[in-house]
Amino acid sequence: MISLLRRLFRSRGGMGRGDFARLSNLEKQLEYRFRDPGLLRLALSHRSWVNNVTRGPRPPSNERLEFLGDAVMNSIITDYLYNRYPGCDEGELSKMKSLVVSAKVLVPCAELLNLGDFVLLSKSEERSGGRRRPSILADAFEAALGAVYLDGGYEAVRGLLNRTLIRIMDDILADADLANYKSLLLEFSQSRGFGAPFYDVLRETGPEHRKAFVVSVKVRGEEWGRGTGASKKDAEQAGARNALENKGARLESG
Repeated sequence: MISLLRRLFRSRGGMGRGDFARLSNLEKQLEYRFRDPGLLRLALSHRSWVNNVTRGPRPPSNERLEFLGDAVMNSIITDYLYNRYPGCDEGELSKMKSLVVSAKVLVPCAELLNLGDFVLLSKSEERSGGRRRPSILADAFEAALGAVYLDGGYEAVRGLLNRTLIRIMDDILADADLANYKSLLLEFSQSRGFGAPFYDVLRETGPEHRKAFVVSVKVRGEEWGRGTGASKKDAEQAGARNALENKGARLESG
């Protein structure tokens, strides 16, 4: 199965000496040597760079690898949490996994590997700060996991996660600032018989590479809070936190 997926994901076109040198440096950061370096190059191919390719066939972006890497990461982290915390029930494990695999946590993992220095971006995206943009870093980390999976299988990905995400997991789970506020708000509202919160996007502004969202959080038609963020998810989390603060709830991560 992995060999079939590897062929489907194989990067189009060849690579020059400069590409191999760059990828070799990144492999040292990953502590993993690719049999097919084209997979790593594909993991670094942001859609802004792909959309600006004018010569020859347009190569694919890293978005499919990101999808694959996310799924593999969730499987490995679920397995780790299940065995690491035998006293936790399904709800507690779900909350922990949701926090651990969130973009806020994946960004420092990407920064640990210096992925921002290697990702392929358009000139305009790079000028606008794309190499440090959280969404690009988190996506590149997931795509790198997908590439490692196709090249070396589950155990290779597990090794990379052990050196990055799992290495900082205990600190993450103890950090209230990284709490999944949407889950906390859902528990807060349902425990009081108010039902589930409703999230409404009030505004969406800015160019594609620098969006800003404003979200209203309502419970039973009453606005409990608002939040802003560079993505809908971030804005919803900020709105949920604001709602909890407005209602005097304790903000705890687990």
